[in-house]
Amino acid sequence: MTCATFSLSSDAGFDRIAADKIATIRILVVEDELDLQRGVVRALRDEGYAVDAADNGADGLFNAENTDYDAVILDVMMPQMDGWEVLKRLRKTKRTPVLMLTARAQSRDRVRGLDTGADDYVVKPFDLPELFARLRAIIRRSTNKTTNKIEVGSIIVDTAVRTVMHCGKPVELTAREYSLVEFLALHRGEVVTRTTLYEHLFDEDDSTLSNLLDVHVSNVRKKLGAEFITTRRGHGYCIE
Repeated sequence: MTCATFSLSSDAGFDRIAADKIATIRILVVEDELDLQRGVVRALRDEGYAVDAADNGADGLFNAENTDYDAVILDVMMPQMDGWEVLKRLRKTKRTPVLMLTARAQSRDRVRGLDTGADDYVVKPFDLPELFARLRAIIRRSTNKTTNKIEVGSIIVDTAVRTVMHCGKPVELTAREYSLVEFLALHRGEVVTRTTLYEHLFDEDDSTLSNLLDVHVSNVRKKLGAEFITTRRGHGYCIE
């Protein structure tokens, strides 16, 4: 790849469509305290995540079992089914990273959550920056990444600050383009289907036209090199 200079910019054109819902990572928030749920969902979307939500354990389990989320934020005390039972049943079929939220600060409750299969545990009240940091950490572990930075030749993707550097200089990417690059970088060496990209880049309320994926792949190739994203005909895309 030849080195080029770009700078970070805001979305334009097609990227104005549902820009607040564009994300690389899709999260499920299961929380029955609606004010808290809305606050966490809004904050996650502001950070660039795609987010779905449920306000009881039964609906949360249904969503988690039937959608491939990158992580689940799961409250413990909920109607219909508590977080312990949701986690227990989910672990029979899926290894989705789970971050548990609870007002219970006792050590035995944290131990129970971790032994049941939770990946981390946050006690209410909590600071959003800590919640986001712990969320990033369990997602990194699930994709076998030990650092926020992913290097692909002369390109560095920093998932913590959501930037892309090319030859040491910032790259100009729209929100959608960054989302595409980060997701493929997190799954480097894997062929990612178009369906998977749609499912992970957009939340359940998004109605964005599917042909925009081709537009963004083309734009990323113009900025990072034609060989950066490989097309596997009939299968999907990958970063080698």
